[in-house]
Amino acid sequence: MLILLPPSEGKNEPATKTRLSLDSLSFASELTSLRREAITQIDRALLRAPTAPAIEVYSGVLYQALDWHTLSRSAQIRGEKELLIISAIFGALRPSDSIPYYKAKMKAAHWKSALSQILDESETDLIVDCRSSTYATVWSGDPAITVAIRVFQLKAGKLSVITHMSKKYRGELTRLLLQKKAPKDPQQLAAIASERYQTRLTKPAGSQPWQLDLIIPLD
Repeated sequence: MLILLPPSEGKNEPATKTRLSLDSLSFASELTSLRREAITQIDRALLRAPTAPAIEVYSGVLYQALDWHTLSRSAQIRGEKELLIISAIFGALRPSDSIPYYKAKMKAAHWKSALSQILDESETDLIVDCRSSTYATVWSGDPAITVAIRVFQLKAGKLSVITHMSKKYRGELTRLLLQKKAPKDPQQLAAIASERYQTRLTKPAGSQPWQLDLIIPLD
């Protein structure tokens, strides 16, 4: 299983003496030059900025719901292998990759080719896509094994899309998946999600992947 996450606008500022080492980040051989270029365009000072693990720097709603530090050690070990955070300035990160506080907007064209080469070669039975639309433009997985997570609210019998708070439920689902035996296909994923949410699974159509809707009743 591969779970794709967005970063978050909310970030903690690291208070460590550890400085950024591009050569120590995941996918260094493929992405270091692009990372250096992105940093140069934004703020060269980031190369000397204090860092902390990405999972500690990102502090938005999704990461609050994931609540990484209360996961068991075994779930964290799985998360280090199964979570991939798509970043505007670093391309792709694992939870333990040490990064500084930064502000940047995603430029898909900058990363698309390199990330496609990395992700096209990933060997996985299932891709769980929890990214927001901004970060989803960077790469699209095989529709047959990719499940996009959407969130709807149900009020007075009517469904409507949840926007900002959808991150909370994607974070909750990510946490749940790391605590369970990894699903091998969309149906198994939906079964796990159904333990907590009302769900709706839609088959892929053309270039569109599977879609798993989490339906949150507000009545």
